Amino acid sequence: QVQLVESGGGSVQAGGSLRLSCVVSGYTYMGWFRQAPGKEREGVAVINSSGSTSYKVSVAGRFTISLDNAKNTLYLQMNRLKPEDTAMYYCAADRRPRASGYVVLSPQEFDYWGQGTQVTVSS
Repeated sequence: QVQLVESGGGSVQAGGSLRLSCVVSGYTYMGWFRQAPGKEREGVAVINSSGSTSYKVSVAGRFTISLDNAKNTLYLQMNRLKPEDTAMYYCAADRRPRASGYVVLSPQEFDYWGQGTQVTVSS
């Protein structure tokens, strides 16, 4: 059974930074999602094998998704963190082929998920 493993979560003060990592191999479509208590899972950022990306509006300009093919690792660099960024963050991946410009932030686009890593931002 395929399992993605996230790392890099933790507790920081508002304005701080964290970098999440997820080991990925053989996937064409990868993303980060988050879920806060009592809320639905929401897309944060997505990247496809062509390098096209898309971000949730509230994180654009603060978060950066990237893929290091040499290390088979997906990253989410999170800067200027806010208390409302507090959530469990999940790595997601999929192997179905997509057009180079296709970037859709929807959980339905992904077949494989990690267990999550907690990010807590205090004010």
